[in-house]
Amino acid sequence: MADKYNGFIYDKDSNGIVTVTMDMDGPVNAMNEQYRAGMAETLNRLEKEAGLTGVVLASAKSTFFAGGDLKALSSVAPGGEPEQFEMIESGVKAPLRRLEKLPVPVVAAINGAALGGGLEICLACNHRIAWNSPKVAIGVPEVTLGLLPGGGGVVRSIHMLGLEKALPILLEGKHMKAREALEAGLVDQLIEVTEDLVSAAKKWIAENPQAAVQPWDQKGHKVPGGDIWSPKVGAILSSAPAMLFKKTRGLLPAPEKILDVAAQAVTVDIDTALRYESRALAYLITTPQAVNLITTGFFQMNSVKSGASRPKGIEKTSVKKVGILGAGMMGQGIAYASARSGIEVVLKDISMEAAEKGKAYSAKLLDKQIERGRATEEEKQQLLNLIKATDKYEDLQGCDLIVEAVFENIELKAKVTQEAEPYLAEGGVFGSNTSTLPISQLAEVSKKPENFIGIHFFSPVDKMPLIEIICGNQTSDETLAKAFDYAQQIRKTPIVVNDSLGFFTSRVFSTFLDEGARLLVEGVDPVLIDAMGKQVGMPVGPLTIQDEVSQELTRKAAETHRAMGVLGSKGDNSCNIEVCERLISEFGRGGRYHGGGYYEYAADGSKQVWPKLYELYFNADVDMPNDDIKDRLLFRQVIESLKCLQEGVLRSVADGNVGSLLGIGAPSWTGGFIQFVNTYGLQKFIDRANALAAQYGDRFLPPKIVADTLAKGQSFR
Repeated sequence: MADKYNGFIYDKDSNGIVTVTMDMDGPVNAMNEQYRAGMAETLNRLEKEAGLTGVVLASAKSTFFAGGDLKALSSVAPGGEPEQFEMIESGVKAPLRRLEKLPVPVVAAINGAALGGGLEICLACNHRIAWNSPKVAIGVPEVTLGLLPGGGGVVRSIHMLGLEKALPILLEGKHMKAREALEAGLVDQLIEVTEDLVSAAKKWIAENPQAAVQPWDQKGHKVPGGDIWSPKVGAILSSAPAMLFKKTRGLLPAPEKILDVAAQAVTVDIDTALRYESRALAYLITTPQAVNLITTGFFQMNSVKSGASRPKGIEKTSVKKVGILGAGMMGQGIAYASARSGIEVVLKDISMEAAEKGKAYSAKLLDKQIERGRATEEEKQQLLNLIKATDKYEDLQGCDLIVEAVFENIELKAKVTQEAEPYLAEGGVFGSNTSTLPISQLAEVSKKPENFIGIHFFSPVDKMPLIEIICGNQTSDETLAKAFDYAQQIRKTPIVVNDSLGFFTSRVFSTFLDEGARLLVEGVDPVLIDAMGKQVGMPVGPLTIQDEVSQELTRKAAETHRAMGVLGSKGDNSCNIEVCERLISEFGRGGRYHGGGYYEYAADGSKQVWPKLYELYFNADVDMPNDDIKDRLLFRQVIESLKCLQEGVLRSVADGNVGSLLGIGAPSWTGGFIQFVNTYGLQKFIDRANALAAQYGDRFLPPKIVADTLAKGQSFR
């Protein structure tokens, strides 16, 4: 007879096998107080159970187990490490050690996601059987949240797989499909029908009654691939720190702690290593990096993806036919992303040759996937059949969405809008893929401005996960909802912002380029400027990225904005514009793809600073502290983000943080440009910004919203 205690259903069958089904309060099973009480009580019963022959650990939820209670973890203040260590040791570690020391085989029946703590429970079982379904995800993603798998995940995975195989799993935090997990060695068996999981687990127990002792608890156990005395393991551990630093630049403590615990796992006994792992997690929990990554990377990301910015009460829609105007770099990427999601695509350009060239981009991407075994010729043909290349507007007839992706020229955009709009289906949406031009102004030529919206993609479209949706003054909620649904339909993360020159992402990103130019004009070594940009955590330095964007594009955008009478209305990026215009007009330096810009580029892909740049700008007498350079590059973007929030360009803090991470390349350790202020400290931020303003200019003055938020005793949420 089954009975339930604290979310654990306990059911013993006639063969002496107890099935423990986790069915905790709430939508998922998680490592919270209820779990700790339920697991302790369950183990008390199992240890006393007469005639026990085996245990099956199952879940009544669609996910097997969701992992740690992140809300509780992210609210632990510095100084709370000893209590966290005690909780990890007694509430998490001790029960799992008791579970794996039961004198009978224990099998995990994995019916859904087993991530983080969920997988750690499974690793404490003697055998793991998973449902072979896309709904099953297995892995230890804690590193992506600034943490490490502290329920034995680091130590047990190394004792199961060996250091060489386990380290990439631990350091990348990848979600694996069931078959991938089987190949990696984290799962032992796959089942095709979810209802068969428990019976398959019982069958394995019946066939393996002696398999009750974990490998690491058996006499003579050796870590697969060798321990600390193995030359190969020694070589991995000696080279790993340098390789890791190259990736993290010393800005993320979690990967370093994982490596530290991994080294202990191959050096000391299992229980000592597990204790060391607990200390490492207790330390990481209170770091600002973990708080930032959990706040934005988990809670705010989930909020954005679940549709917090989507108007409520409007029925969900899907796009069946999309028209794309312009088959250049952006248009061809949008065509691929749409067709990949099964949407019929009409890709229009001024000539068939240009349109076909745009379509060929999808074929090229699919060929690469076929080469890597990730797609088939049949799948390639199916996708290409969905894309119609054309030079005729008539082929757009019946599109429920048209996305204009032509050059950033207001006259050209107006022309194609007027010519294409009549072919939209009834209630269809017209979207402009502009990166800077105000949507309300672009919508002036539209017959139905309420159906006009900004849909800003990022390059390369096939790789970049973000879409910035921009609402003009007349954009309706129905149009916003349709654009939002389309973004999710093509598997992108949508943020929603209000109209402004540059909106949010381009406006903030341009300040990074401008501050780089200002540092250059002030005489700082260009190599140092880019190095400090990377050292603060940006993907590349501001001079390098300006070359990639191209000085020519910056010049053209400035020209367009001057013609519109809007240049300089939001933010002051005049220095970067002046430098770009000078490099082009005096020296023909238009950027990497225009023969070079700040850098000269060799055929082998290497680069060096254009020597003339030193003559023009470098001043050997300038002695600016590196911390000032880093703070200028970071604070400039943070301040502009805060201004966007203050002015209502950003509709939510979550959109600002997620948008800055996915669209601008904000350093991951910050949790996004607005979240950074929370853990830096609002008063400390005001003080530092004022100090920068006093020394380097009023653009660093802290926006009023910071003092207002501080006065209310709040943070940015």
